[in-house]
Amino acid sequence: MSSARAADFPDDRPRDRSEDWVDDELIGLDPDDPETRAFAEHLDRLQRPQANFTVEGSLAGVSDFADSANRAGGLRRLIAVVVVGLILLGVGVSAWYYLGALLTVLFG
Repeated sequence: MSSARAADFPDDRPRDRSEDWVDDELIGLDPDDPETRAFAEHLDRLQRPQANFTVEGSLAGVSDFADSANRAGGLRRLIAVVVVGLILLGVGVSAWYYLGALLTVLFG
């Protein structure tokens, strides 16, 4: 009986990460249209569970940033490149000072 109920009332189904619910949201739209595909990806990102306090969640956030930076153009892309460059510069400087302090302790 529960399978008949799910078929009769599709809005009562729990939303999972499968493509079925995205297809339900995009009824009547052309699936080959790039704007429709972009909207479907946007809906998928909205429904993705956010667990930012884990390593996987943090890496997913970096992945989302990289994807949006790749889609951006002009000034937004330049700002994203500058932000990533500053982050890498900070990591490099921190590693340089840490290695210097480590070598000083070991050999000094």
